[in-house]
Amino acid sequence: MARARIGDDEGREAVAAWRAASGVAAGAAGGTAGDGESAADESPAASAPPVVDRTTLALAVRYSLQLLAERAPGGTVEVRVPPFAAVQCVEGPKHTRGTPPNVIETDAATWLSLATGSLTWADARDAGRVHASGQRADLEGLLPVLRG
Repeated sequence: MARARIGDDEGREAVAAWRAASGVAAGAAGGTAGDGESAADESPAASAPPVVDRTTLALAVRYSLQLLAERAPGGTVEVRVPPFAAVQCVEGPKHTRGTPPNVIETDAATWLSLATGSLTWADARDAGRVHASGQRADLEGLLPVLRG
């Protein structure tokens, strides 16, 4: 059974609460992946998890993953943010059984930093904050899914 879609107002409110708790400014990276530097290096989200209640954190993660799946529908890549959610996305060969061949996994703080643009995909990969396996396990160009 498919999960009900999280409303934009409710989802954006949860993300805003996470931003406020973690001290991450909206669009803090200020550039695109590969521009060399990002504000994520000085961001509290880069060094400590946000202090926000678990329900709000889960909602923010699920909403941002929902936006990713809507932006890049498909079943080629599975993005996991344990213990909160996982989605399949990116057009291409669909995975149906067992462990998917293309998996991306990260923690909630890193995912939300990526989803909001305060951390670039390249910086997260370089810092070892994202674990990606498979030839198509790449979200470059699909993030951020939320701005401002």
